[in-house]
Amino acid sequence: MMPAKPSIVTVMPRAGARYIAGAAGYTSRVSLIKSASIVSLLTLASRITGLVRDLLMASTFGVSAMTDAFWVAFRIPNMLRRMFAEGAFSQAFVPVLASSRELRGEAATHQLIDAVATALTWALLLTSILGMVGAPVLVYLMAAGLQQSPQGFDAAVQMTRWMFPYIACMSLVALGAGVLNTWKKFAVPAATPVLLNIAMIAAAWLGAPWLAQHGIEPIFAMAGGVMLGGLLQLGAILLALRHMGLTPRIGLNGRALRQAWAQPDTRRVAQLMGPALLGVSVAQISLLINTQIASHLAVGSVSWLNSASLLMEFPTAMLGVALGVVLMPQLAAAKAANDADRFSQMIDWGLRLVLLLALPAAVALLTFAQALVAVLFHNGAFTARDVAQTTTALTGYGVGLLGLVAIKVLTPGYYASQNIKAPAMIAIAVLGITQALNLVFVPLFAHAGLALAIGVGALVNAIWLLIGLIRSKAFVPQPGWGRFALQVMAASILLSVFLVWANQAIPWVALHEQKFKRIALLVAVIAAAVFVYFFAIWASGVKIKQLLRR
Repeated sequence: MMPAKPSIVTVMPRAGARYIAGAAGYTSRVSLIKSASIVSLLTLASRITGLVRDLLMASTFGVSAMTDAFWVAFRIPNMLRRMFAEGAFSQAFVPVLASSRELRGEAATHQLIDAVATALTWALLLTSILGMVGAPVLVYLMAAGLQQSPQGFDAAVQMTRWMFPYIACMSLVALGAGVLNTWKKFAVPAATPVLLNIAMIAAAWLGAPWLAQHGIEPIFAMAGGVMLGGLLQLGAILLALRHMGLTPRIGLNGRALRQAWAQPDTRRVAQLMGPALLGVSVAQISLLINTQIASHLAVGSVSWLNSASLLMEFPTAMLGVALGVVLMPQLAAAKAANDADRFSQMIDWGLRLVLLLALPAAVALLTFAQALVAVLFHNGAFTARDVAQTTTALTGYGVGLLGLVAIKVLTPGYYASQNIKAPAMIAIAVLGITQALNLVFVPLFAHAGLALAIGVGALVNAIWLLIGLIRSKAFVPQPGWGRFALQVMAASILLSVFLVWANQAIPWVALHEQKFKRIALLVAVIAAAVFVYFFAIWASGVKIKQLLRR
């Protein structure tokens, strides 16, 4: 019998082994950068098409009780999507899935996917039926103030019923996205939101005029656009799963459901969803309370907050969501492999990118909000007053942008360890703080006070999460944080001086009739702002390429 050939690793000197480990680490970090860049670019495409969607809606429908009705109706399945699909389910499913693939192999992981998909489908069928039947109660809980306009309340109930199955589509999309992300296929899940925006653009552009010609309220076309978008997203995810041979086999009878529930990992996902749902629900309860309060303020308050939220979500999604999506499965794999150093270094890397990119974005929202809102929304039925009211709300969100983005990097550090209780408890405490701030801010700033309370609450949440990770020693900050923070702050201060000047020197609202000139000025100012900031970063000594590859 011939002796086994020694492996390369066995005979290689220690220095060579360290070289291989270092090369593997470098490749992993390059992969992280590439993956985050892909997700960020596709998220940008999603936000741009979302912006086009909302600009078209603002120009077509203006701000009225009927637009408030649509945004309330859309917010109900959207809120549940964030709670169940992209929230509790993803946070519970992805760590279990990544751990199963790391420790038990792909065959067992395929069985887990089938079992979870079966249990999830049954739960979604029941939820959709209950939601459509209980639509009046949901609308009342979300925005009782719509009853000031009975037509608006009834329209919100109707649109809620039509759009509620959207949550079923998006929950299955979240399952497929979790699988694809765990296999490091990030492009399709990041691109699918574009399909929703395209469907809604078509609804506003083509569907609304058609309904108006037939004597039907045009805003109802948007509900059809939402459902079409949900089906398109689900179709794209299923095609990607089929291409990889990962399409889940869903059992539609009682025996299949019992077999699915008998799987220990299925029950583990359900157990983790409990505290995860509690944590995510807190944020959505805060949104629910804020929408309820806004519905009792001036007509249009819900729409002003929605427009400001859209702009705030550009940096939140491009930075925070992109990093969180990429880091979650890799942090879970590092935790399963007991690689504490790699786990900590990935969080450190993510937080440095957050500070480098989110702080200047927050500065832009605080100092340049009027110009952004005027150029993007001040068209058609969207008036100068709407610009002013949306600007104040956007400034409030800008206060907490750094926290909102940092949370997306910090929470995966808990979820990857299957520690979902701690962030849930923090979120509950922050909910109390946010609502206490509402008591102070809303009488002073009306709808903008709601945005400001969310911003301050996000900063508190992020700091609390960070302290928890450091105390548990799951995250050990790497050297150089003090100098790096001072360099970024100095560059951000220089950026703020430039943007304050640009916001005041150019009459953004008065240029309403000169649309192309206003757009050209905005592009020029943004390009100059990017140059000012990154030149200041370079001059201060920050080596961006080294940071990305660190």
